[in-house]
Amino acid sequence: MIQILLNGCGGKMGRVVERIVSADDACEIVAGIDPSLPSAAYPVFATPDQCTVTADVIIDFSTAAAVPSLLDYAAKTKTPLVLCTTGLSDEVLQQMNDCTSQTAILKSANMSIGVNLIFSLVQKAAEALFDSGFDIEVVEKHHNQKIDAPSGTALAIADAINNALENKMHYVYDRSQTRQKRERTEIGIHAIRGGSIVGEHDVIFAGQDEVITLSHQAMSKEIFAVGAVKAAKYLAGKAPGLYSMADVLQ
Repeated sequence: MIQILLNGCGGKMGRVVERIVSADDACEIVAGIDPSLPSAAYPVFATPDQCTVTADVIIDFSTAAAVPSLLDYAAKTKTPLVLCTTGLSDEVLQQMNDCTSQTAILKSANMSIGVNLIFSLVQKAAEALFDSGFDIEVVEKHHNQKIDAPSGTALAIADAINNALENKMHYVYDRSQTRQKRERTEIGIHAIRGGSIVGEHDVIFAGQDEVITLSHQAMSKEIFAVGAVKAAKYLAGKAPGLYSMADVLQ
């Protein structure tokens, strides 16, 4: 049985992961990390360096501020890490890349299988439509408790498009301070926050007299937890290196 250390076990996603794992005979949560020290059926530690329980793999749904110490712990203990937290700085991403020489890390902006399919579809659409004059915009919507904007998924979608277009695009997040026409090489990225929206992403390809939209709607947080647990079972025992959901789903 695969033993999981759950970072951010007191948060909303942590509770969903806990529920998914409890119904899975192939894995179990043996410890959690959360500064709030929530009550749980397993030992919970306030910080990674206080954790005394070994595990086969870590699942992280926490905050960007909590990730550096977790990366240190994963590298020191050589514990594979499924890193689901978004909004990471370039400095933390570099730290993550450095840690992959010590342990396996799976990084994804979104653990949903459907969203990972969207990454592939937007690349095909961009390759087919951009040279015909289509403009590209990404609109993401999330609940009013989400603290990072735009979402990591929106940025990952834009990056997928940019890679398909030989990295000649640039991102525009706010047009309120400029009065000028849209440039051909823009990808507009827009964030909406409100209510209890789990997560919605629309990728708009707007051409002359026609518009094509690729959309994904998350109906519950459970889809992210299911993907994270699937990724954890894949990553346990893997050699050091950087992995993605594409590796899990291939």
